Amino acid sequence: MSTQQNPITVTNITRRVACPGSFDPLTNGHLDIFTRASEVFDEVYALVTVNPSKKTMFSLEERMKLIQESTAHLPNVRVDSISSLLVDYCRANDIKAICKGLRVATDFDYEIQMAQMNHKIAGVETLFLAANPQHSYLSSSLIKEVAKYGGDVKDMLPAPAYAALMTRLAEQSAP
Repeated sequence: MSTQQNPITVTNITRRVACPGSFDPLTNGHLDIFTRASEVFDEVYALVTVNPSKKTMFSLEERMKLIQESTAHLPNVRVDSISSLLVDYCRANDIKAICKGLRVATDFDYEIQMAQMNHKIAGVETLFLAANPQHSYLSSSLIKEVAKYGGDVKDMLPAPAYAALMTRLAEQSAP
C-alpha cells in the first residue's frame, strides 16, 4: 500500500477579486494594483464607484472607458460600476475578495474598518497590496490639482487618462 496521497484536484473555480474606487482619474498607482492583482486572480473587477455626494471631473462612463483603454493589455480585467454596497455586488458575482492598495498608514486606518465591516456582513475578505514606492505619493485629487496649475503629471497617469485630463482642463479654462 502506498503512503503517498493523491493531490486534490479542484476544477471550474474562478478566483475573482474586486478593486473598487472612484478613479477620477485613473492613476499609475491604480493601474499597478490592477496589474498585480491580475497576476494572482483569474478575473479582476475594476469597479468604478458612484458617490452622489462626490463631485467628479469625469463622468462614470468616461472613467470606465479610461480604465478599459488603460487595461486593454490585461485580458482578465473587467470594468463595471457600482452604486450600491460593494459586498452585494461581490455576492451577486461570486467574488470572494476585495483588493485595495495602501499608500500610507492613514489608508490602512480607513480601510481596515471597511474590511472588517465587509467581512462581518458578507464574509468577503479584503486583501491589501502595499503601493509600489514609485507610486505611493499618487492620488487622483493631488494630480488634478497639480495639473490645474500647470504642473507636469504626464508620468503619473496612463496615457489615455493623461490625454483626457489635459483635454478636460483645457475645456474648463476656455472662455
